[in-house]
Amino acid sequence: MTSAAHLRLSCLIATAALALLLAIPAPAGTLPEAVNGQPLPSLAPMLARVSPAVVNISSTSHRRVAVNPFFSDPIMRQFFGLPAVPPSRELVQQSLGSGVIVDAKQGYILTNNHVIAGADEIQVTLTDGKSYKAKLIGTDPQTDLAVIQIQAPGLVALPLADSSKLRVGDFVVAVGDPFGLGQSATSGIVSGLQRQDLRRSGVQNYIQTDASINPGNSGGALVNLDGALVGINSMIYSPSGASAGLGFAIPSDLASEVMQQLIAHGKVVRGSLGVDAQDLSSRVAAALGIKATRGALITNVMPDSPAAKAGLKPGDLVTSVNGKPITDAQDLRNVQGLAPLGSTLALGVDRGGRALTIDAKLTAVSNQADGASLDARLAGATLVDAPAGDDQGVEGVTIETVATGSRAARNGLAGGDIVVGVNNVATPDLAQLRRVFALHPRVLVLSLVREGQLVQIQIGG
Repeated sequence: MTSAAHLRLSCLIATAALALLLAIPAPAGTLPEAVNGQPLPSLAPMLARVSPAVVNISSTSHRRVAVNPFFSDPIMRQFFGLPAVPPSRELVQQSLGSGVIVDAKQGYILTNNHVIAGADEIQVTLTDGKSYKAKLIGTDPQTDLAVIQIQAPGLVALPLADSSKLRVGDFVVAVGDPFGLGQSATSGIVSGLQRQDLRRSGVQNYIQTDASINPGNSGGALVNLDGALVGINSMIYSPSGASAGLGFAIPSDLASEVMQQLIAHGKVVRGSLGVDAQDLSSRVAAALGIKATRGALITNVMPDSPAAKAGLKPGDLVTSVNGKPITDAQDLRNVQGLAPLGSTLALGVDRGGRALTIDAKLTAVSNQADGASLDARLAGATLVDAPAGDDQGVEGVTIETVATGSRAARNGLAGGDIVVGVNNVATPDLAQLRRVFALHPRVLVLSLVREGQLVQIQIGG
């Protein structure tokens, strides 16, 4: 073979080899260099704008706890001849999380309520390393949101996007401070929308994402590819405590509404129909002759409530609100929590097989109750909501006052007690406490926080 022929053969072999290499697909798990002829963009320019608006939050709380919880029981103290006030020590607790600057001029920062709940001191650290003491503006345990404020020059805020326009499959980026390692960014997609039933109570309307969210990310930003805020990272589902691809964020639309009320009033005022409801089980449906398989079954209608005035009755099955299906009791609670105060809800109701439409107007939920209206054994006591973030760092209902010589006083209740449970059922707010007492329990076992100690009081019928 001549040298020229040999050269032509070598060129043919090289060309075939190159064609073969180009035909081999990229290894699994790697991103292509281009899609539809367009090179993949870098997230770096967007993150450069977003990062200064995401902050680290550290909070510190001081609580007194019993040296030995065994001696918190007054009977045990009396038996062993111990002082009336049990010995205690100071417990210092620290919490780490993230936050998002949403108003640079005023220094307002959105974060999770659970990041700063019960805190005596809140410290905010910016990406430039400077730290500032923060002021608590307001909290809303129902949505797990809080607003704090710092005074600092040159702050950068994130614009809020319209989270109602999110679609499953949209790309998002989670920014925060996981495990206290420093600010980090993880990317993924929106995996689901309108996620509910993730907590036992509260208003829930979560965005689900597979962008990694880990401890410390709470309160951080979930942004779109434009760098606008679409959600506040709030919680994860994980068997190990670390990210398992199931992260959840509070939509920016909901966060914005809550933030405006917290800034204006320090709290959120919500509307209520004045009903208790439960999920519809197949057994209950069969017993009541209900053919529907989903809905919120009304179990109690409070006197003089919007529901009572509209004609709603126990046994009614709410199947829709304003044309949107209601699948369970949590759905109905969400509708009330998300709808503007004073708005009218068109309830689709199944009453004994008859389809009805009942209009009811939401009125403000009272955060105060007379003990006698809950149970005669609490007569003389006045109770108010004590959301997370109170001075004792607990969720419950505070007994504000107890009249001297009243039945509540004779049953051992005192002003300042916080009712955290009744008959082993948690009572984080007045609404839940009303639900428990609506069952008319014969014997009451009240779990109370009194002067930082957990005590139980049993009250007979």
